[in-house]
Amino acid sequence: MGHFMFVLKTLCAWLLILMLAMLNGAFREALLLPNLSRAAAFLLSGLSLSALIVIVAVGLARWMELKTASRCMLAGGLWFSLTLLFEFGFGGLMQGKSWAEMLEAYTFKDGNLWPVVLMVTLFAPLVGARIRLRWRGQS
Repeated sequence: MGHFMFVLKTLCAWLLILMLAMLNGAFREALLLPNLSRAAAFLLSGLSLSALIVIVAVGLARWMELKTASRCMLAGGLWFSLTLLFEFGFGGLMQGKSWAEMLEAYTFKDGNLWPVVLMVTLFAPLVGARIRLRWRGQS
């Protein structure tokens, strides 16, 4: 697969993750926060989003042709970078948040696991490819 197709597939996978992240956030706001403490809601939301990201990575590892560790880390690096660009671009430009408000998500305040979610995003393609490889080896 050429570089262009790899980047395109990585972008498509990230767009799926973005949609799942938005649904996860809506679920947190609509159901978790009204029924749980803020810390519990953010903790569950962070864990569920991390799981969703790994599930996407496992499900798309073959399609993305994640055959080498370097290719996996490149995909993860792209997902990580796109996430940060979206986070700060959308938060700053579209929502008018200050840098202080946006950076507060990186403090683990009130059960917020956003830094963990970002690390999962970075390493999910590698983990997904390894899980996929083990499944293939067992079949």
